[in-house]
Amino acid sequence: MISTTHFLPTTPNSNASYIQEWIERIAEKHTQIKQPQIIKACQWAEEIHQSQTHVSGKPFLMHVITVADILAQLGMDTDVLVAAILHNIASNKQVILSDVERRFGQVVANLVDGVTKMGFIEELNDKSQHTMNTKKQIEQLRKMLLAMSKDIRVVLIKLADRLDRMRFLHHQPEDKQKRFARETLELFAPLANRLGIWQIKWELEDLSLRYLEPETYKRIASFLDERRIDREQYIQKLLDSLSKALRKNNISSEITGRPKHIYSIWRKMQRKGLDFEQIFDVRALRVLVNSVTECYTALGIIHNIWQPLPNEFDDYIANPKANNYQSLHTAVIGHEQKIFEVQIRTHKMHHHSELGVASHWLYKEGKTQQDKSFEQKIQSLRKILQFKDQDDDIGDFIDRFKSEIFEDQVYVLSPQSKIVNLVQGSTPLDFAYYIHTELGHRCRGAMINQRIVPLTYMLKNGDVVNILTSKEAKPSRDWLIKPAGYLCTRQARNKVKQWFKKQDIQKNISEGKTLLERLLRRLNIKNTDLEHLAQQLAFDSVGNLFASIGRGDTTTMQVSGVFNEQVLSPKKTQVKSVKVNKLEQFKEGVYIEGVGGLLVQMAQCCQPNPKQQIVGYITRGRGVTIHYRDCPNALRWQDEGNERLVEVSWGMPDKPKILNYPITIQLKAIDRVGLLRDVCMIIATAKVNIISTNSAINQQDNSVFMELNIEIKELEQLNQTLSKLDNLANVSKVWRKNT
Repeated sequence: MISTTHFLPTTPNSNASYIQEWIERIAEKHTQIKQPQIIKACQWAEEIHQSQTHVSGKPFLMHVITVADILAQLGMDTDVLVAAILHNIASNKQVILSDVERRFGQVVANLVDGVTKMGFIEELNDKSQHTMNTKKQIEQLRKMLLAMSKDIRVVLIKLADRLDRMRFLHHQPEDKQKRFARETLELFAPLANRLGIWQIKWELEDLSLRYLEPETYKRIASFLDERRIDREQYIQKLLDSLSKALRKNNISSEITGRPKHIYSIWRKMQRKGLDFEQIFDVRALRVLVNSVTECYTALGIIHNIWQPLPNEFDDYIANPKANNYQSLHTAVIGHEQKIFEVQIRTHKMHHHSELGVASHWLYKEGKTQQDKSFEQKIQSLRKILQFKDQDDDIGDFIDRFKSEIFEDQVYVLSPQSKIVNLVQGSTPLDFAYYIHTELGHRCRGAMINQRIVPLTYMLKNGDVVNILTSKEAKPSRDWLIKPAGYLCTRQARNKVKQWFKKQDIQKNISEGKTLLERLLRRLNIKNTDLEHLAQQLAFDSVGNLFASIGRGDTTTMQVSGVFNEQVLSPKKTQVKSVKVNKLEQFKEGVYIEGVGGLLVQMAQCCQPNPKQQIVGYITRGRGVTIHYRDCPNALRWQDEGNERLVEVSWGMPDKPKILNYPITIQLKAIDRVGLLRDVCMIIATAKVNIISTNSAINQQDNSVFMELNIEIKELEQLNQTLSKLDNLANVSKVWRKNT
């Protein structure tokens, strides 16, 4: 996709001529480059770095210009080249960011600032190598590096800087060589790979292997028995020959070639247990054509030009790989009896290979578990890099270059330098609960980057979070108030809720018992077996039933459903188990969205009734069980995101038939003006039909007794009506009369 070559001009006698020679060279290929800006940046950089020398002994100016040259080969614009030339000015304490902005504009200043801040990654790796020894933490570090770069071009500048520093690593002490090479191999080379900047990736990997496995590197290099430039020239000859043959046969093609790099050869030998002689893609060509037919035609032409190796042909077009990768692979003997590989595919196949959902970088890094969200973000960045060459409007390209697609995550650090990623908007409390539930419970304050902040502080990328704790766990109920901004993540809020549930159990039991007794009194249900009631509602004890009612997890509506048969006509109490078709609706039945032919049954824990909102749960071997939507079990499954939950609704009968149940309710109260009016108003508001009323007043104590004959459609309607009457001013008692 993107490549660079190692170009280092012959150093002239003066910096001025060196700069002029470089600018003239890049201006030939990139006419949009603004030369005055580049010259101005070089002159200022020369002034800033005049007393500094590169590790190679050359003026430091040579380093920053080389970094800019690498980026020029990637097709970067003037702002990026200027920022590359100035990327190390932070070493001069007299230069401040506002100076950069005043001279070169805000875009350049932001890029320079971004590169300076990325030095934090290297410092982090230096002081926390004990936490970087896991693949997960290294992966988090890569993601953090991308997320911290508000403009992805900052990462490109950093990669170019790292490449030039690696080229001169032999000037450093051996211990620093190994540390620097390890960091490059684990952090920066994979980033170059994921962004599709192959030449930087390959050179970083080869240079890293040179210092980490010097003997292995020398052995493979001797096997190749040719310098890199010789291998590249050989590939160019192959490319020219094949291109001419395809044009002769009227096949429009795009051919690219590259020699296999040392690290890639070593990794393939390690992964497949092969000797060097068994590696046939040390040199390779890739041929892109317009159709599948042309793929096979090109294959025939290649086999006519060069002798194919037996048993070294793979047809991944007819038989794609598991990740839908398609291509023809063949190995042939070329000039000088050297073996090379040719890959043939259509442009569409190549696009899928490079930018498809099963991204090429996953395969190259040997990953089996995919972070699909992160993979899609990398895919977007690679598309941006690819489309760069197709953009006529460089300004539009710059706008699309922003890496704001990473803004849904925030990457922060623990005091031990462990990287933690949270959703954007998370607070220190969210961080504390992510680390450990008890740490969240005991949190009393937080320090961010050694500074005290409120618990509502919104975390930013790179923040070092230190949680201040108390001896005892004591969350605040205010943390659960969303507008207060204490908690962003649902997981943290659930942990706080669970704590209060455990702490308030005795209070909840007492309140739940009172609520249940009040319900039974209103419905005039006597001698209730509470143990049996708890079992019917799926509780293992009466105490847990009381606690659930007191917490509000189990509503009186759910409890009242158990007494349907006792209060209402049996024919209204339940819906029998029946089979339903996908689009079939039946009287008082259940419609299951998108699913047909399943057995349906009512849950015993909540016994839902028509008109209540319901949800379905697919059981093993017993079809779909219907629960009231606020049933404790259903709420738990919904919170967990259980995939066995299905949307259901009550089926509508073809000929609606309203069933009303006659009920007599009785009421005691202290008489007052408007009492009967208020009672009738509550009943009417509940859409309950009043058949008759009868009242008697006791003149001695000014009390009144009322008896009302009403009609209800369901038990919950009665329960809600009794509850509202019970809370009416002057009413002392209200209940259902046994008939």
